[in-house]
Amino acid sequence: MAKEKFKYNPESLSFDKIRLSFWDKTVRFFSYFMASVLLAILYTVVFTLLFDSPKEKALIRENDQLILQYDVMNRKLATVENVLEELQERDDNIYRTIFEAEPISTSVRNAGMGGINRYAELEGYDNSEIVIETAKRLDNILKKVYVQSKSYDEVIDLAMNKEKFIASLPAIQPISNKDLKRTGSGWGYRIHPIYKIRKFHEGIDFTAPKGTEIYATGDGTIVATISSRRGYGNEVRIDHGYGYVTRYAHLSKFNVTKGQKVKRGDVIGFVGSTGLSTAPHLHYEVHHNGKKVNPINYFFDDLTAEEYDRMIELSMASGQSFD
Repeated sequence: MAKEKFKYNPESLSFDKIRLSFWDKTVRFFSYFMASVLLAILYTVVFTLLFDSPKEKALIRENDQLILQYDVMNRKLATVENVLEELQERDDNIYRTIFEAEPISTSVRNAGMGGINRYAELEGYDNSEIVIETAKRLDNILKKVYVQSKSYDEVIDLAMNKEKFIASLPAIQPISNKDLKRTGSGWGYRIHPIYKIRKFHEGIDFTAPKGTEIYATGDGTIVATISSRRGYGNEVRIDHGYGYVTRYAHLSKFNVTKGQKVKRGDVIGFVGSTGLSTAPHLHYEVHHNGKKVNPINYFFDDLTAEEYDRMIELSMASGQSFD
């Protein structure tokens, strides 16, 4: 029962019962109602700011778990990257070295992925940076794995063709050189026999009588037979594949033609003294991947260790070249 209220009446010296009008009741009702609504809103705001709802708590736990999983994934990716680097190191410095193959350049291994933004759909979220960084690392690893896979395909192909590779290497002396008596001027600075100046000699000279047979030092294809009265005179060039080319200069006569296939030991020509030459001899060069290299490093198929050491000594002792 509603509590009745009274008001003192000084005229009648008594308490009169307070009677509210309909309007007063309406105003009072809405006042109480609005105050209750505002108080409820205030309570809701405060509760929301200070306390998480069950759904929010579940989402927070899920986000924490995802961040933890990303951390674990990144540690695993770091392990994979370390293993991949070891594989790349072995590939470049062991496997490809064995088969005389050029290492894969760093620019190829680390080439980026150009074009449009591949990660646009991952942007705009609270943890976008973590997700995008992880996606980039994964894509980079996949790219490196693909490059490494193609490299191993090449190494496997080289291994399967090892016999052909070994047969193609320029691994013997280009003329018969018993007791190494025909070893002349070797690789290095020598006095030019005609110009009498110090000049780098990019090959090995073998002294021999005119008409001495000259042999192909490895399997290959004749890519040039050049006749000239200058420079290296008459010369033959053989492409052995695998980046190797050999050059035979100052010949008196050819025994092959351009485009002809030859085997190691085949007679390709005969010793002469054509071009800038002071005596019958053979000037022999080995080129690898476009660069001239010391031929003496390849005479491992017909020399013992003692003969090899003796040949180095003889080739270094010559005071001047013959061309």
